[in-house]
Amino acid sequence: MAERVLVTGSAGFLGGYIVPELLARGYRVLGLDNFTKNGLVRNSYDGHSMYQAVMGEARDRHTIEALLDGCDHLIANAALVGGIGYFHARPYDLLAANERITAATADAAIRAHQRARLRKVTWISSSMVYESATTWPSAEGQEREMPPPRSSYGFQKLAVEYFARAAWDQYQLPYTIVRPFNAVGPGESPVDGMAHVVPDLVAKVMGGECPLTILGDGSQVRHYTYAGDVARGIVDAMASPDAWNEDFNLASSEGTTVLDLAALIWRKLRADPPAISPRRGYLNDVQRRVPDVGKARRLLGWEATTPLETVVDQVIEWMRSRAA
Repeated sequence: MAERVLVTGSAGFLGGYIVPELLARGYRVLGLDNFTKNGLVRNSYDGHSMYQAVMGEARDRHTIEALLDGCDHLIANAALVGGIGYFHARPYDLLAANERITAATADAAIRAHQRARLRKVTWISSSMVYESATTWPSAEGQEREMPPPRSSYGFQKLAVEYFARAAWDQYQLPYTIVRPFNAVGPGESPVDGMAHVVPDLVAKVMGGECPLTILGDGSQVRHYTYAGDVARGIVDAMASPDAWNEDFNLASSEGTTVLDLAALIWRKLRADPPAISPRRGYLNDVQRRVPDVGKARRLLGWEATTPLETVVDQVIEWMRSRAA
């Protein structure tokens, strides 16, 4: 019988890539979501014989515990998340809601592991745990050696990792921690300017903004990583025996400045030379977020393979199709 996986946040942006990756590998998938944000999921594989969607709250321990009955794996993906504008507009909501989701998920998983066949939890963390880095690239383990993140979102994601390790230390609940770096791809629409940077910039250029405004001077370095590659890494980490009680950075090895990203998007959509206007950024906008990707390569055989230009093309096509 196929192994069964519960994915929380299954209908959000990243969930919309994780679920089809699992289905393609033959897993039975149970998806939990409150459907307040819609990624790719509802339009792509609703009705799949190996997938069941459940509407509910990931803050409810009893809901998660009931759904875990008979599951082999849990991918803890549910969270409030958005771009940097969202982080600054809703710092308390992010911290409070995500902490409740994390605690409910851990409580349910501990009980399910003790009572049933749940083998492991794969926790979705974030590159924001490295927010206070002063040397690069950031390798697994350094998040516990540097000062804690300044943003409430980064701080809470670091707390997710402490929950994972504490549940192992006290209850022997196995875990894997994965840290996506700037996941991008079709499926995320900008809402009130609070989406991640790629769809936000695409929407601005498509809307005729000229000059195109960016936060900060544009020198910020990010490793934009195709969400399909991230999902492949998450499922690799879930399934691999070498990933038990380990943590992994999941990122492209190629860094790109925000200015270069803005220019790339401009050239994809307009024929005239790029006109880009920096504006004052946020206090906690990290200047560099650069990963060490060697561990995922060594233990999982995973690498991000999709070029940023290809991802930008896909996002533009997807956003055009929604606007039509």
